[in-house]
Amino acid sequence: MLKQNLQLKLSQKLSPQQIQLMKLIQLPTQAFEQRLKEEMVENPALETGKEDEYEKDEFDTSEDFDDFDDYDNERIDADEINIDEYLSDDEIPGYKTQSNNYSDDDEDRTMPFAAPVSFHQNLIEQLNTFILTDEERDIAEFLVGSIDDMGYIRRNISDIVDDMAFTQGIYTDEKTVERILHIIHELEPAGVGARDLQECLLLQLKHKTPTSAVDLAIDILENQFDAFTKKHYDKLLQKYDISQDQLRAAIDEIERLNPKPGGAYESSSKAVEHVVPDFSIRIIDGELELSLNGRNAPELHVSKDYQEMLQSYKDSREKSNAQKDAVQFIKQKLDSAKWFIDAIRQRQETLFVTMNAIMHYQEEYFLDGDEAKLKPMILKDIADMVGLDISTVSRVANSKYVETPYGTKLIKEFFSEAMKNDQGEDVSTIEIKKILQTVIEEEDKRKPLPDDKLADILKEKGYPIARRTIAKYREQLDIPVARMRKKI
Repeated sequence: MLKQNLQLKLSQKLSPQQIQLMKLIQLPTQAFEQRLKEEMVENPALETGKEDEYEKDEFDTSEDFDDFDDYDNERIDADEINIDEYLSDDEIPGYKTQSNNYSDDDEDRTMPFAAPVSFHQNLIEQLNTFILTDEERDIAEFLVGSIDDMGYIRRNISDIVDDMAFTQGIYTDEKTVERILHIIHELEPAGVGARDLQECLLLQLKHKTPTSAVDLAIDILENQFDAFTKKHYDKLLQKYDISQDQLRAAIDEIERLNPKPGGAYESSSKAVEHVVPDFSIRIIDGELELSLNGRNAPELHVSKDYQEMLQSYKDSREKSNAQKDAVQFIKQKLDSAKWFIDAIRQRQETLFVTMNAIMHYQEEYFLDGDEAKLKPMILKDIADMVGLDISTVSRVANSKYVETPYGTKLIKEFFSEAMKNDQGEDVSTIEIKKILQTVIEEEDKRKPLPDDKLADILKEKGYPIARRTIAKYREQLDIPVARMRKKI
């Protein structure tokens, strides 16, 4: 059954300008610069550099041009319109030909970039050092293609044989593939092509110069791998009838191995990423001074040429449909340029006032650098101080960095929840985690402290925390359970 009814409801909608501002606020410095470049390309009415004095506050696209909203019936011949009088050379906008921050005699230098060889291509090139038949090389290259980014082949030999037959038309047997796989195991980095962690570690040990410690390590991995991974050191001492020093030497050999041989190659070939701080805090005469990265405050203004074009159209007595379309385009670009400039100014103000509030809230930490002096602070605390929405503060904190006398820090790391100590005072969870980490670092690694013992120690220090909370903080600090922290 169909029926109609009338329903009233309240809803909040953001204007395009508000959405644009929110997107700009959450961008860090480098991403903001990229966004600025994109806007400059898309909108020729937006220009960089200082604005002439007579241009300021003289132009408003919202007034005096409403008469263009209706088409005028009067028409003029297209031949009578000189387009050059109205349109500037948009094919090569002025901002593209400007050279800022460079002297006239600076040479135009380019930075050479290395073309890194991929992990798999490097393995293929190493195969050239082996004498292989065409069939053997095809199998070897297929095996290299089956290696994942961590350096492992996580497939059964039988599956590989079937896959080669169906997809490559290479018909072979498991024995041949196994023989070629041993050749893959000779490639660098050592351990590549292993099918599991145990084989990966053994391959690396067998590439080392034989010593008593290496031989013992190989025996342990081959015959007592489960006991080793579970750190049952007493069982290993009894099994091999060796001293603790001998076992420690073998374990040291194993711990120096790389469980992800492919990952080491990938990380070394990646470009180094640099963090650009969005803010800088300095201590001058015992007082904190905050500054916003100058790259967040570009000098922008609305194009004078576009303003003059619009004024020329306004003064024109005869107006055609083509002229109206041109005016609407110019007005749109001018409005967009003004909105973007206003959004950037609001972004600068929002970033500064938010970080300024955080700096003063955590003044003791920024003056001293002791993480134990970080106060409990949540988004709402800063939002109430600056009169902004919590979501806006979150956008500022999540992806921005601040340069301090103690290093460059991610702003969101200064936020933490509060917990009560034994005196009823609010303390930051950051302080508690720092104390927990210190206790674990100072423990006897032969007898690591379980979570319930850690809870007792923190309680003695004045922090009554449940065992499950200790476990949560330990996981957040990426610290394993007591059994996995054991050393001999």
